[in-house]
Amino acid sequence: MKPPLYVVRLARLPQVIDVLSSYPEGLALTALAEQFGTDAATLEQDLIAYLDLESWGWGHDIFRRPALEFVSGGEDDEDASDGIVVRVAGDVSPGLGVEHLDAGELAVVYTAGQALLDVEPDDADLSSALEVIAETMYGSSTAVEPARRWSAADLRLLQEAQENRQRVRIVYSRAWAAGVRERVIEPLRLVQTRRGWEVDAGPVGPEGNLRTYLLANVRAVEVLDETFEPPADVEQLLVRQRATSRVRLQLPQDARWVVDMYAESIETVAEDEDAFVADLDLLPPDGERVGLMLLASGPGARVISPGTVLPEAMNFVERLLGHHEAPLS
Repeated sequence: MKPPLYVVRLARLPQVIDVLSSYPEGLALTALAEQFGTDAATLEQDLIAYLDLESWGWGHDIFRRPALEFVSGGEDDEDASDGIVVRVAGDVSPGLGVEHLDAGELAVVYTAGQALLDVEPDDADLSSALEVIAETMYGSSTAVEPARRWSAADLRLLQEAQENRQRVRIVYSRAWAAGVRERVIEPLRLVQTRRGWEVDAGPVGPEGNLRTYLLANVRAVEVLDETFEPPADVEQLLVRQRATSRVRLQLPQDARWVVDMYAESIETVAEDEDAFVADLDLLPPDGERVGLMLLASGPGARVISPGTVLPEAMNFVERLLGHHEAPLS
């Protein structure tokens, strides 16, 4: 799977710093960029964004990084980049660098961090880092704590119920239809996805399938004394539950977060500065997922193939807009 360009640029920076650490006197920016298959201007921009020198006042030690110096070789160079030498200098400078990410990229980082915090709720460093990101996105970190508390508690209850084969009563806000329902489920597998935690659960429905519930949509959890036995073909059922279909979309670059949220895997086919084409593997209902991606991405988004998914996607968009435009009773 080919990652987005901004991910590639971010991922190579620790290697760039390692190379610079081997040159106490510094290294020409053009030579450094050549080692990593990019141009000097792009690498300089990435290094400045990564360092975020002295613009943040937080002292999270886990994110402390070496400071860099950019030394100009003079004004006579035909290309200004040719005369720049970059070197590791001084001690370390704190900073997350998150102010240089757009809202979509921040949302992906924040969602992944929250999912990890569900598993490790006592990780103080991670919690502090998420507070910084929340302050960047919302202007306040107060929204972080309440959501994390209940999801972590519900996750632990479901993990124990799965291990002990106990039925669970949940109050659930349905993901693809309006309304809140109470259900008794048999948790068979907990999966951490791009959307957060999900539980694949029985009992097996009339069509011979399981159901998947998003932990984010669970309003209440009660572990019952009743136990259950998994169906004899549970492995095949679980594989079928996660079977995907492939859809090719064209989306604007600032909609990267949309595919990160709704696709199980992403393969970039082509891209330029404004848009990208990607093959997405989607869980059912794929039409509804495509509809949400089109709605969130704006008029620059379009379905390339298969065309059969488009009517279902647009019907879902119409229902969703109609639901939200309807007057409240």
